[in-house]
Amino acid sequence: MEINKDEKLSEGKTKIIYSVKGQPGLCVMHAKERITANNAAKVNELAGKAAVSNKTTALVFEYLKRAGIRCAFERILDDICLLSRRCHMIPIEFVCRRVATGSFLKRHPGVPEGHRFVPVKSETFFKDDANDDPQVSKEQIVAMGLNCGSRKITGNDVDILQGTTAAVFEILERAWHSLDCALIDMKVEYGVDAETGEILLADVIDSDSWRLWPGGDKRLMVDKQVYRDMAEVTDDGLRAVLRNFQWVADKLPAVLSSPKGRVIIAMGSATDADYCKSIAAELRKLGVEQVDIRVCSAHKATRFALEVGALASDPARGPTAVIAVAGRSNGLGPVLSGNLCAPVINAPPVSADWAGWDLGSSLRMPSGLGCVTVLGANAAALAAAQILATGVTEHSVWARLRAAQLTAWVRVLRDDERLQESVNKSQ
Repeated sequence: MEINKDEKLSEGKTKIIYSVKGQPGLCVMHAKERITANNAAKVNELAGKAAVSNKTTALVFEYLKRAGIRCAFERILDDICLLSRRCHMIPIEFVCRRVATGSFLKRHPGVPEGHRFVPVKSETFFKDDANDDPQVSKEQIVAMGLNCGSRKITGNDVDILQGTTAAVFEILERAWHSLDCALIDMKVEYGVDAETGEILLADVIDSDSWRLWPGGDKRLMVDKQVYRDMAEVTDDGLRAVLRNFQWVADKLPAVLSSPKGRVIIAMGSATDADYCKSIAAELRKLGVEQVDIRVCSAHKATRFALEVGALASDPARGPTAVIAVAGRSNGLGPVLSGNLCAPVINAPPVSADWAGWDLGSSLRMPSGLGCVTVLGANAAALAAAQILATGVTEHSVWARLRAAQLTAWVRVLRDDERLQESVNKSQ
């Protein structure tokens, strides 16, 4: 699809928004060669920043979209332009913090720098440069009566956006942790889709948006705080800032790389192949890309079953979980569990006629065996994915799980919201 910029819709400190000719639901975000701080009290031109920030935003949003976060971002167009859904922006900055530092310490005297928030700390700020973006509560946001496009922002919306911000932060925090970088805090913005009315994660996420400390060391910061802290802005200082931003953009492909984990689905009989394929399909939805399906009866081919299981012990193959699919008398799961250090999950294909008997052999284990039992393809895939997601290299699987949990939570809140509206109308 050819994209042609049309009229200028708005211009901010670091970007210009254009409409798209013939596509009223889309817009083009054009990055500027400019860096600002303290609500534009400090402004400098910085050649090269537009391309670096554009690349960073595109990589971050692509990763979040793959995970399952609803984003306005569509795709990168060129070095300095992104294609996005056209949104009516909500004038609130949603901030999430893992570590107390910066302005939080000024607003909360007595809290020591470095204090870790578990769970993460959420804050909201009204976008108003003239008044230095004052902090506002959920109640204040609701009282503002914000109308963004066709949508009025409700307390339920604020709750959902704070929950979404926490999920986005945790997803990116875990990704950066894989390279021993600590995501300290970040800010994001949301907009109401001009066509659908859906609230989407919007704007940009780049090195202006977060604090990032390699090795968890504040002295090694590679974010905009370096620029904020400059008593005098020099050419050398600006070059240092750009190098930091470029370092982040260059590291992101490795940070956001595919998972290395693997799941072996071992079945006792080829008659269970369709069930095993459904487990594999569920695993791939959760970002587990490497799935091996094997037939290896513990009763009829014990040595071969152990040879297949041994694949889980090869460190070159990455972290591995095993799903054992065996009905009737399940010897496969216990045998593999007793001979492997990898986690083994029993997922018996329970039949209607012999369900109780089939389950018994998966539930009652000899001493010293720790395999767990779940029922159904989705449960088996979730159990394996959650085990893999604890590994430092499996952050993209963790991201899919976290986004899925967020989606389920939002669905409950929206369902209750619709029910309450229906009840109120009927009274």
